[in-house]
Amino acid sequence: MQTKTILVVDDTVTNLDILVDLLDEYDVIDATNGKDALEIVEEENISLILLDIMMPDMDGYEVCKKLKENSSTKDIPIIFITAKTDEDSIEKAYDVGGSDYVTKPFQPKELISRVKKELKLQELMDELKLLASTDPMTQLYNRRYFTNVTKHILGLAKRQEQPLSLIMADIDKFKNINDTYGHHIGDEVIVYLAKIMKKQQRESDIICRYGGEEFVILLPNTDLKNAKLIAENLRKTIETSSIELENNEKLNFTLSLGVSVVDVKNEDNIFEVLQRADEALYEAKESGRNKICSKVF
Repeated sequence: MQTKTILVVDDTVTNLDILVDLLDEYDVIDATNGKDALEIVEEENISLILLDIMMPDMDGYEVCKKLKENSSTKDIPIIFITAKTDEDSIEKAYDVGGSDYVTKPFQPKELISRVKKELKLQELMDELKLLASTDPMTQLYNRRYFTNVTKHILGLAKRQEQPLSLIMADIDKFKNINDTYGHHIGDEVIVYLAKIMKKQQRESDIICRYGGEEFVILLPNTDLKNAKLIAENLRKTIETSSIELENNEKLNFTLSLGVSVVDVKNEDNIFEVLQRADEALYEAKESGRNKICSKVF
C-alpha cells in the first residue's frame, strides 16, 4: 500500500519537529506558513493536513478556506492543532471546513488515533467515489463520470489550444452474440474488449463504457488523423483476436467506430462532438460494419 503523505503546517519549528517524529510511519512534509502550505498542496499528493491556527500573515482559518474553495484540494481532510480552546474558535474551525480539532498540548496517542481515523474515512470516501464513477463489469469509467469530467478536459484543451478528439465504438452484431451464445458470453465479450482498450490506452486517454456494448474514448492533445490511427489499431486488434469458449470454440467479433474532433475555438460542450461521433458510428454500421468513419465540425 502506498504511504500516505501528511502536510504539517506550524510557524514554530519545535512543534514541527515533534509532529514529524510522531508521524514517522507516514511521508511528512512541513511548512511554516500558509503561503508555502498552499503551494505544497498544489504540487504534492497530500492525504491529510495538520494545520495550526495562529500563524503570521495568513492564519489557519484562511488557509483552510482557500483549500476548500479549490476544487482540486477541497476534499483533503484538515485537522486543526492549536492552543485555542474557546468554543468560538472551535466552532469557526468546523465552519471553515475543518474535519477535526486537537488542542495543544496534545496527547501523542490521541493525535495518532485522530490521524488514522481521518485517513481511514478518506479511504472509504475515495472508494465510494470510485464506485459511483466506475462500471462494475469492466472497471472502466461510467457515463456519469464521463459527463462530469469532459467539461474540465474541454476547458483545458480550449485554454491550451490543443486538439481534442473522441472515438465512439460499438460491438458489431452484439444481439446475435447474446442470442447465439447467451448473455454470459456477451458479458465476456464486453469485458474482453475493455481489457484490450485498457492495454492500448495512453496515460491521458479517458475510456468509459457509455452504455450496453457502446464505449467512448476521449483523446486529449490528439488531432483527427491520430485519433483515426488509434481507432484503427483498436479495430484491427479486435478483428484479429478471439475469445476461447469452454468447448474450445473460438468466438470472433468486430467493432465499428466513429471518430470526431472538438472545435476548441467555438464549442463549449462535448455533446455536439458526441453527436458527430455517433453519426459517424452509424455510418460505419450502415456501410458494412468493422470499419471507421469520421465526421468533423
